[in-house]
Amino acid sequence: MTTTTDTAPQAGDNQAGLELDAVVMGAGVAGLYQLYQLREQGLRVRAYEEGTGVGGTWYWNRYPGARFDSEGYIYQYLFSEELYKEWSWSEKFPGQEEVESWLQYVTDKLDLAKDIQFSTRVTSAHFDEDRGRWTIRTSRGDVIDTQFFITCGGMLSAPQQNVFEGQDTFHGAIFHTSRWPKEPVDLEGKRVGVIGIGATGIQVIQTIADKVGHLTVFARTPQYTLPMKNPKYTPEDQAAYKERFQEIKETIPHTFAGFAYDWEYTWEECTPEKRNEILEEIYADGSLKLWLASFAEIFFYEDISRAVSEFVRQKMCDRLKDPQLVDILVPTPDDYGFGTHRVPLERNYFEVYHRDNVEAVSVRNNKITEVLPEGLKLADGTVYELDVIIMATGFDAGTGALKRIDVRGRGGRSLAEDWNTDIRTTMGLMVEGYPNMLTTAVPLAPSAALCNMTTCLQQQTEWISETIKMLREQGKSVIEPTREGQDAWVEHHDELANATLVPKTDSWYMGSNVPGKPRRLLSYIGGVGTYREKCREEAEAGYPSFRTS
Repeated sequence: MTTTTDTAPQAGDNQAGLELDAVVMGAGVAGLYQLYQLREQGLRVRAYEEGTGVGGTWYWNRYPGARFDSEGYIYQYLFSEELYKEWSWSEKFPGQEEVESWLQYVTDKLDLAKDIQFSTRVTSAHFDEDRGRWTIRTSRGDVIDTQFFITCGGMLSAPQQNVFEGQDTFHGAIFHTSRWPKEPVDLEGKRVGVIGIGATGIQVIQTIADKVGHLTVFARTPQYTLPMKNPKYTPEDQAAYKERFQEIKETIPHTFAGFAYDWEYTWEECTPEKRNEILEEIYADGSLKLWLASFAEIFFYEDISRAVSEFVRQKMCDRLKDPQLVDILVPTPDDYGFGTHRVPLERNYFEVYHRDNVEAVSVRNNKITEVLPEGLKLADGTVYELDVIIMATGFDAGTGALKRIDVRGRGGRSLAEDWNTDIRTTMGLMVEGYPNMLTTAVPLAPSAALCNMTTCLQQQTEWISETIKMLREQGKSVIEPTREGQDAWVEHHDELANATLVPKTDSWYMGSNVPGKPRRLLSYIGGVGTYREKCREEAEAGYPSFRTS
């Protein structure tokens, strides 16, 4: 893979007092496209990226087994047919290395590296009310004066790493999945513990089980899962999906979750036999379709949620031979309903637990209390001796990327303090009190969780670009949400969320995994198509939820 580091601007290139029109934080899916669009407008713009190369999530998440759970042919940029068709995926759900290579291809094709500064983390962003501009500081001592601060830090980019007391005493190695080293990690013959069985933990577990000496899985919350079918693509397969470019471009921005499929059936209009036939057919698809395009009623009605949950649960139980494993790994409808948590895709995951070298340990009611030099200690005093600990312990989703830097708005108010009190945004695109800070993948938009990320991030960056273009054409320099506009959006968001079963479940979707985090559904649940239409209406109406000057 081509490296961009050598061609990128570096600290020391007269960065002190640099004046720009826009700073883009991050060089992942959103940041790369945002940089491209603003540069096409003729703006002086630069992206700052903590990693040594492009990719964002796909740069950092290089743990064993990391791969798409969106189909590759929809996880692409759709603004250029040439860009789309000149890249070919090798399989339906490509792995991390291939995804990172794709983003490098985009960077090279669009000649973006010259405007990206790598190995540089944004540490603070302060708004100057008198001048209507932001002062951005970085980990490398850069001080940038910019009109617009555009955050493309990702919705799952702030890992929960320091979770347990005593981590610094461990004699072995500790890795967090989202900060996996580039250098090979030797797990051969070692005693490895994996903490967490969410989507990431599952990918790691099913990948390393046959490579380690002994694997101990520490499982807290059982997960409903779906099997992944991941065929390799032939040249004919690649040509076939490329021929669908126009159809994909016109369809996926308007579906519920930004995928190529959408809700097709109504529960009440189907007989019990027909319902089961549909569920079996969709389950066999080997994708997220059962979650995002079967019966929308699973999100609203307890009895329908329970029926579909039981269907998925039974599929999982059929693959586990041990009732104790079922108890540890398979949820019941009394725990929560299928789809109200993030639904992972897996490949032969349950079969892993039948290996002699794999052990599942429930920490639901016997939690991990501390890390000792020799391993992990549970509340009942049991100690598991380990050589390596892999932490699939999740993220401060949606809010973490910005809360971990010092963002100050009007009157010196702190975004971290604001979001520690109440998580509020205007359409997930701006926050009242922080003028000219435009945001992607933050709460109260579909991109915070419930979306094929490229679909939503393209839409958000395009809205941001058009908004900046509007300001420049009208001779305006500042845009900010009104308090009334933000309150109206939050009320609308909450009304939709509270009509569903999702807020009744504790999950990272609700911020429940982060102690003290305000409880609110992070993702807009009205659907990707609906959200897109509301953003369009806002712009065409002259931005009534915002003030400009």
